[in-house]
Amino acid sequence: MKNTILEFEKHIGDAVVGQETVVRQILIALLADGHVLLESLPGLAKTRTVKAIAARLAVTMRRIQFTPDLLPSDITGGDTLLQSGTERVLQFQPGPIFGNLILADEINRAPAKVQSALLEAMEERQVSVSGKTHAMADLFMVMATQNPIEQEGTYPLPEAQMDRFLLKILITYPTPESEQAMLRLLRSETKQTSPAGGTLSQEEVFAARREIENVSVSPAVDAYIVALVNGTRHGIASDADLSRWIEVGASPRGAIGLDRAARVHAWLEDRDFVTPDDVRAVAHPVLRHRLVLSYDANADGIDADRVVDRLVETTPVPA
Repeated sequence: MKNTILEFEKHIGDAVVGQETVVRQILIALLADGHVLLESLPGLAKTRTVKAIAARLAVTMRRIQFTPDLLPSDITGGDTLLQSGTERVLQFQPGPIFGNLILADEINRAPAKVQSALLEAMEERQVSVSGKTHAMADLFMVMATQNPIEQEGTYPLPEAQMDRFLLKILITYPTPESEQAMLRLLRSETKQTSPAGGTLSQEEVFAARREIENVSVSPAVDAYIVALVNGTRHGIASDADLSRWIEVGASPRGAIGLDRAARVHAWLEDRDFVTPDDVRAVAHPVLRHRLVLSYDANADGIDADRVVDRLVETTPVPA
């Protein structure tokens, strides 16, 4: 099963040139049954990455383009009055949230009331409309894209919604060599009618998840995960900067996210146990969006990744 997953990762990497780390982190989120927030400046292949994954998964993809005039019902759907013979009945019409892979494109260009329409679906895997509950599909993953909040026309996501993303992944500019390869790839794609490589079935994803459930985590690694998360709340005794930089630390979802993502990382590295290196490998995408930085940090030009760097450097690994 692992070879099938790694082959799937290779095909995605071939379609999204120069973003191997991004592809690996998205794969971790898929296998950990979590949601992903992709952030970059416009034009750095956020949407292309999501489409490349959907094209190689046997899933139903739904795209929601977030705009300032979007309404919550445009996402969840709602009751529609239908004529049935001589009677009129209310029937629920599902919205685009009812799919397997949901591309929430430019999610931070809609106001908070629209963004919050995703909260129940992301956490509870259900949507409540007119007093009735409608369940999501067994394989359900939100892959949201956003531009940096400094961009004109963006709204910051509510902290409660940010916390529901397992990973926040940053996409940066490609290297010159990768950009040249991208140009060659785009020219060749015009001659292809379908993506290269096979399609990964939903059952294969579920089978991989079942194998990952058997990856063991020692009490020492559990203690390390908790120490990292607690360090975001109270700082490290030997490092006054962490306490000064962080205004609000990670919730318990941060520890849960580190555990789930670290187990997937260990499995992909062909181990059946988690090491502290696995935890450190996923610390940035799991924690960077769960921290609210202080005025002092912003004034000093300190970003969340710098805070996580310091946190990892100063948190000892329990024996």
